[in-house]
Parts: sequence; C-alpha cells; structure tokens
Amino acid sequence: MYAIGIDMGGTNLKSALIHKHNGIIQQYSTPTNAEAGLEATLDLIARTVKERMEESPEKPFGIGIGAPGMISLDRKTVSNPPNLPGWDVVHLAEEIQQRTGLPCLLENDANLMALGSARFGSGAPYKHFIMITLGTGVGGGIIYNNVLFRGATGSAGELGHVIIDYNGPSSNSSAKGGVEAYLGQRFLSRRAADEIKKHPDNELYTRFRDNFDALEPVDLTLAAEAGNQLAVDILSDAGRMLGYALVNYIHTLDIRKIVVSGGVAKSGKWILDPAREAALSRLMGPFHADFEIIPEKLGNESALLGAGVLALENL
Repeated sequence: MYAIGIDMGGTNLKSALIHKHNGIIQQYSTPTNAEAGLEATLDLIARTVKERMEESPEKPFGIGIGAPGMISLDRKTVSNPPNLPGWDVVHLAEEIQQRTGLPCLLENDANLMALGSARFGSGAPYKHFIMITLGTGVGGGIIYNNVLFRGATGSAGELGHVIIDYNGPSSNSSAKGGVEAYLGQRFLSRRAADEIKKHPDNELYTRFRDNFDALEPVDLTLAAEAGNQLAVDILSDAGRMLGYALVNYIHTLDIRKIVVSGGVAKSGKWILDPAREAALSRLMGPFHADFEIIPEKLGNESALLGAGVLALENL
C-alpha cells in the first residue's frame, strides 16, 4: 500500500511516495512561492501530487498533508497558517481532492513529526512519548497508546506556547515568555546576540559584530565545540529553559519519554544535557522513573512519513 505525503512550508513544499512498511520511496522538494497566493499554492500541491501518482507502482491510497496552523477536528480545514500569505480558513483537503481525485487528510506538521517518529523513528519503541520540535518555531505532538492525542478540537500539542516566564520575551505567540521565545531558532539567536554584545572580546563578537542577523544556533554549537565558554553558557541557558518546560509537560501528561527533533536540536549535548539536569531538578520524585530525552534519528523526514501514515491509517 502506498500513500503520498506532503509537508507544507512557507519556503519549500516537500513531497514523497510512501510505502506502508518501507517508508519513503523517493522524496522531493520544490519552492513553495507562497507569495504567489492561495490558488497558486493549491495548484502547486495538486501538480506535485500528480507527479507522485505517476511514479507509484499502484494507485496511492490517499494524500496526507502536514501544514502549519490549526487543523480542524475532521482534518479537512486549516486556519491561519503562518508564512502563507492569503490563507485564512482554507478547506484544503477538499480543494486537493477535487484537483487530484484522491482522498486527502490534514494534520499539524509537528503532530505528523510525532506520528512519523512513532511508526518509523526514535519513538517507535514507546507506546507513549512527547515530541518536541525545535526549529524556526517550537512545536510538539503527543503520542498516547500509539495514537496521536489531538484534544477536544484537534489543536492539542501547541507545546511551544506553554509559558515558562510570564514576564519573559516575545515570540510568534500572544503568550509572552513561552518556550518558543527561548528555543525557537530566531529567538534563540536574538537572545544570543544580545548576550554576545556584552562581550566584545569574545570571538563570536568579532565574527558577527557587523551582522548579528547572520548568527544562527549552529554557529553557537560550533563555537561551543571549539571551547568557547560564552557559547556553552548561552546554549546551556536555552537547555535549562527547555528542561523547565518538560517539567510542565510531564507533570501534566505523566509521559516521561521526550523525543526531540528540529534544527536547534542538532546542538545535541550542549542543550539536551542542561535540559535533562534542569528537568530532574524540578520533577517530582515519582516522575524520575523512566524519564529520558531521545534525539529523533529521522530529522525532518519524520513529518513526511507521518503524512503518509496519516493517509494510510485513516482513509
């Protein structure tokens, strides 16, 4: 059995033909050109689906689409997705089904990373886990009894907007001091730049003083690995904030396995070790048992896999 997985982004549209047992057969990426507007993006998705249909050895079972924004409980409609100009409330599944002739379902992109991990990735050994995605923003998904937990309206898992300091910095959320304000790529870089400016004798200041907008978390990771203590301290501070957020998730959900993915997660031990220490320092004693932070081995492929799984298991 085959399905087509689509991972929508404001910059790139990723697609793959996915086999139920073998996973991704082949994947592709094309510029979204979101500035062209809603209709152009819908046509691009449909054209991409038809290309994958032509490659399939048999008729695909359906289409799964991972999209940013809020997804309706029936997995047909997306509301106010970021970085997609002209989108408001879009009946995306119906639009794509009309254009391609294949049934279609939607899910939040971070939720699909969790679903892909549960079937093919680092989450596969566990019945229950929490997925944290540390990318441009911070997202999440909750797997309980091997099923994606979606909440009352389909919008559960907005873990990046859990507040850890109500007087803290802003992000892409009305919730000041949310996890995303500390761990989202842009916001981590912004906080790092503010700290580096206080240390004009540091190599990072010398390197970026003329263009702090170019500073990214990978630069901090490389500097930490080279022995730059300021970079170590900045990443450790971000890791501690992640750890405090994990305490909230674990105390609420009683799920102790945390799978971490996304570009910022590539900082590895520089963020994850402080996160582990901070979480253990604040978790109630009974929650220490089986607590573990696990890097996602699939990277962003888990979202495409999750999109395929969505179609194969629900259509």
